[in-house]
Amino acid sequence: MQIQSHHINNIEIAEIISDKIIIENAEDALDLLGNIYYQGFDRMIVHEKNITPNFFDLKNKMAGEILQKFSNYRVRLAIIGDFSKFTSKSLHDFIYESNNGKQVNFLSSVNDALAALK
Repeated sequence: MQIQSHHINNIEIAEIISDKIIIENAEDALDLLGNIYYQGFDRMIVHEKNITPNFFDLKNKMAGEILQKFSNYRVRLAIIGDFSKFTSKSLHDFIYESNNGKQVNFLSSVNDALAALK
């Protein structure tokens, strides 16, 4: 795992770069959150491919548990990927509602994520 730092308008945004899944469960998310927060970041970009597919099954409540941790620590999060492959209406509604706020956004590109997090 690498952390790519982006600087925009005196704001540092951490982009997590990895070839493997780095968030398998809520504990992994909390460890990542603590690591990033300790390094002075309060905004993070994570690629959808680095999150377990179980996150996107809202029935198991994993997404809510993980995203609540980001909210509690006031770390803004952008998850980037192609979410059209998910067919769940409730997931699409969840993404829509999240994107109407500022805490968590589901976006298609790093550039979109940087614009949302700045």
